[in-house]
Amino acid sequence: MSGESRVRDPGSATLFRKVLVANRGEVALRIMRALRELSIANVLVYSQADSEALPTLLADEAVCIGPGPARHSYLNASRILSAAMVTQSQAVHPGYGFLSENPDFADAVESSGFTFIGPSAETMRLLGDKIEARRRTSAAGVPVAPGTDEPLGDPRKVARLCAEIGYPVLVKAAAGGGGKGMRIVRSEQELEQGVRLCQAEALRSFEDGRVYVEKYLSCARHIEIQVLADGHGATVHLGERDCSAQRRHQKLLEESPAQGVTPELREKLGSWAVAAARAAGYVNAGTVEFIGGEKGEFYFMEMNARLQVEHAVTEVVTGVDIVQEQVRIAAGRKLSLPAHGVEPRGHAIECRIYAEDPDLDFKPCPGFVSRVHLPAGPGVRVDSSLTPGCAVPAFYDPLIAKIIVWGPDRDTAIARMERSLAETKIEGVATTVEFQRRLLRNPRFLKGKLTTSMLDGD
Repeated sequence: MSGESRVRDPGSATLFRKVLVANRGEVALRIMRALRELSIANVLVYSQADSEALPTLLADEAVCIGPGPARHSYLNASRILSAAMVTQSQAVHPGYGFLSENPDFADAVESSGFTFIGPSAETMRLLGDKIEARRRTSAAGVPVAPGTDEPLGDPRKVARLCAEIGYPVLVKAAAGGGGKGMRIVRSEQELEQGVRLCQAEALRSFEDGRVYVEKYLSCARHIEIQVLADGHGATVHLGERDCSAQRRHQKLLEESPAQGVTPELREKLGSWAVAAARAAGYVNAGTVEFIGGEKGEFYFMEMNARLQVEHAVTEVVTGVDIVQEQVRIAAGRKLSLPAHGVEPRGHAIECRIYAEDPDLDFKPCPGFVSRVHLPAGPGVRVDSSLTPGCAVPAFYDPLIAKIIVWGPDRDTAIARMERSLAETKIEGVATTVEFQRRLLRNPRFLKGKLTTSMLDGD
């Protein structure tokens, strides 16, 4: 079903009476809060492992959909849809992770008579195929990194292309995402094995063995642009986030605005992001990701067809409630923002806190939280569902909190984040709080010189 066909008559566009939240943890709580402020009742689905979790306790209605393992609960589309039917919900918000970018789930939601709060399944399928997304985006005039526009085939042709664009190259899964299905190849001698290993990982992780090649940028920056698009032809961007602080392609810290991004570059990246979204027929909230090289060049990487973990950074500097905009768009309303978007004000930083042990190669550390004290005060926002005595289950992503701070400038925001991390006390499970404190003191971070490979030792 295309984005256009899902648009309601703007003259009769009313918000929903009840929305089901198909997620857990901090993002479930975040969506529930947005719905409450819109006077929309919420229904939360939860697993047995989350029966005493804060979102479950605070929900207007809560429905257990199965045991702890995600495949029996949060990834079980039929149980989620049954809960929506029983509670007479009108729409489903998937959050991020789990089924949020699953086009079959989006189709099932719509065909069952509910509204999916997100882009159409058709758009998801297009953007989920990284090769097709490259083709479509390039045709819209957005620069893409030198590479292949077809799945890898003849090894001799692949070798010739890689020699032309120059090593190192990045072999990527066509259906990849979440940092999976990528492998750096630094020489022709590594190419055959690199392609073979990437194909195997792609098949194992995504049931799709197609891979392609693009130029690998050393010392790269990862800059992304938040976009919002309604069903009436309006698409705007809300500025950029710098997501270069990564470990093994997983983001750890984000900030907005990005250091060194001039108003001119911001407008260029923003216009490219809008063009990419329009080329995909995108409706709702999405994020266009760019990779930048040492010479200041930027290329399209991919577009994420969902709410991002780091959306709060943009909310803090723009004053826009992105989740509420998602709901309004899904209900057929027009964007409530100016056609030129919103200029960022001040500076925001987000630190992701994981239940992981940095001293043990970031090994996940599930368990029970015996004590928790989260920061507060001027310019501090915490998105978390932690409470004393709560469980951090082993079944799910170990993200347990996001600490977001705002300041009138970057130095103030850094000082505020340092203070916030010092106030954060979580006992019973290992966390990345101290790792984040060390990152904030890193000279390259203080100078705004982070790259995507810095935390991996490059």
